Amino acid sequence: MVAVIFAVAAFIFASFVEYWIHRLMHASPRIGKRHRDHHRRNEGQGVLWEFFDYIKGSAIAMAIPFLFSVEAGIGWVVGALFYAAFSAYAHQLQHENPTRCFWMKMPVHYVHHKYNMWHHNFGLGVDWWDHIFGTYKEVEWLTETEQSLSTQGYLQMRWW
Repeated sequence: MVAVIFAVAAFIFASFVEYWIHRLMHASPRIGKRHRDHHRRNEGQGVLWEFFDYIKGSAIAMAIPFLFSVEAGIGWVVGALFYAAFSAYAHQLQHENPTRCFWMKMPVHYVHHKYNMWHHNFGLGVDWWDHIFGTYKEVEWLTETEQSLSTQGYLQMRWW
């Protein structure tokens, strides 16, 4: 039971950290240099490379719960890895086929790029934190361009 609680907590915490890191990338020219290039290209790296970036950035934080117990540590690592995989998939999906993001009313990362939003819609995998911190900005995003992508499957994307 401890492992499940820590896994859920890690998933939620990872989404929170991702949201704030993304905001920081937009606020700091030094930290956001690579991110600005991502905006210029408007494409993901592929699910696998996104996943590796998320893991590298969070490896130390994944080890800390082991100080409490092995069960807590395992749960935390599982939750963090699950969120990293989910977020990497969601990020790539929003760049290639945003209509498939059925778990959000509006694919926030897609509109973040489409409308060059430097102060809104920072979520990648989820939009919870944008709602909570007042950065969610709803726009009409579903045009013929996006609708033409809807024939692609959920796995038809760049994986590496």
